[in-house]
Amino acid sequence: MRTIPIPVDTNRLTFTCVKSPRPRLLNKDTGEIKTDKTGQVVYEVICSVEDTLGRIELVKVAVSGEPPVTSGDEVIPVDLAGYVWEISGRWGISYRATAFTSARGDGVA
Repeated sequence: MRTIPIPVDTNRLTFTCVKSPRPRLLNKDTGEIKTDKTGQVVYEVICSVEDTLGRIELVKVAVSGEPPVTSGDEVIPVDLAGYVWEISGRWGISYRATAFTSARGDGVA
């Protein structure tokens, strides 16, 4: 099954980092860390996402390279895309961004 990225319009969403970034593990038993095609470590950033109606969801966003964000920072994920996945009858959506910028407008978060 080919996975096609679904672009996410972040203009009407508020993202807040709720946990400091950590490397994504491929195998919890061995501690193997996921890397991208260029060899950079892939990090997970857990964010609360609030829409204009006040609904809030927690999402994990993957990004290559360690993003300079900490818990409590309001951020904007750059080029955020969702990818639908299915394994053994279970399915979900994973998210990936190319970077994070500060929601305060002072550059990279």
